[in-house]
Amino acid sequence: MTLFLALALVAAVVTFGGSVLVWKLSLKYRLYPKIRERDVHTRPTPRLGGIAMFVGILASIGAAAFVSTLGSSRFSIVSIVFQNPNQMLAILGAALLIVLIGVADDIWDLDWTTKLAGQFIAAGLIAWQGVSIVSLPIGGITVGSSWMSATITVFTIVLVMNAINFIDGLDGLVAGVALIANGVFFLYTYLLVQKTSPLNYFNLASLLAIVLVGACVGFLPLNWHPAKLFMGDAGALLIGLLMATSAIAVTGQIDPASLGLGELFPAFIPIILPFAVLLIPLLDFGLAVVRRLRAGKSPFSADRKHLHHRLLDMGHSHLNAVLIFYGWTAVASIGCLLSFVFPVYFGIPSWWAFLLLGLGFLVCAAITLAPLGRRKRLTVAAEAESADTPEAAVFDEFETAPVPVQGARLESGDPELEHDDRRTP
Repeated sequence: MTLFLALALVAAVVTFGGSVLVWKLSLKYRLYPKIRERDVHTRPTPRLGGIAMFVGILASIGAAAFVSTLGSSRFSIVSIVFQNPNQMLAILGAALLIVLIGVADDIWDLDWTTKLAGQFIAAGLIAWQGVSIVSLPIGGITVGSSWMSATITVFTIVLVMNAINFIDGLDGLVAGVALIANGVFFLYTYLLVQKTSPLNYFNLASLLAIVLVGACVGFLPLNWHPAKLFMGDAGALLIGLLMATSAIAVTGQIDPASLGLGELFPAFIPIILPFAVLLIPLLDFGLAVVRRLRAGKSPFSADRKHLHHRLLDMGHSHLNAVLIFYGWTAVASIGCLLSFVFPVYFGIPSWWAFLLLGLGFLVCAAITLAPLGRRKRLTVAAEAESADTPEAAVFDEFETAPVPVQGARLESGDPELEHDDRRTP
């Protein structure tokens, strides 16, 4: 665990330093786009933070590779991740490709087809070098062929990349959600590997998850509201790529039988937890695709109807909307993690975890919908107050009084009607 924390610290420090440098250079050379109609921020802000995150991740993985060459018995376990150098090179190459595409889009606003093609190439590179879904933790189901395995893997990676990118609309949103999700996923992979293979606790999934945690920690100080620097498409797509790769490294290759006959339910967690930590991004992605297709538009066309936009429209402040996303992500991911930890480590039935998960969802739902109830109460109070005022009573009486038609005799002694010029022609 100490080694993992040290690698996270390396990623955090390098990312923070890189973020400050990118921010200053972007301001000096005006490397920021104009405000778009769908943007929430009101002043031009640099969007090249993904470069700093990539450098931080690269430095952390490089530090792990260096440690693996020291020959110390304490760190000999690290070399397991680098036994297949082509696999790690494929992951870093795909990450570099995604960052280059993201930076180009952040500066020149690429066509969505070009970006999507680049995403498929990057995902295909990872699947080609063996990080792929070869089995599913549901009764030991094995994927039929290598082509099917590669196809499922590529589409999964592209889906997760776009889901993460879709929610990148508020200061600190993606970085915070990714921090929570990857933190929980790291704990899961660490505990799972200790349970199934105690001597191989250092693995690819845990390494990718922890370096993402470090990169997000280092980036958040400049991305917190009001943000000085955005991660842009480069950062959001990079996070999605590595999160998907980390999940596939566990979900697609775990042997459920290694958990023991009495622990079959936790074997489902490798396929449930990745969806749990990505609950909000996947939900937002699905709603956006359906919404745009129904309107006859491309599923990748931009609009201002994402979940974070709707929270702002409901009356939440910028900070509250971000914290609500954090809350939903934390409840979903921690609840699923507890469904593994409770029975395996404490002998507590899994339904206790689902009970806590349900309670957490109720609390999150109440906080999310609170502005609607507050708005309704204010509307009712305003209507009641206006109905009680004398001016309102006179106005109501005036509006409901019969309007005399032309030629009708006015009653004497009624000066209001005698001087009323409203007549029906």
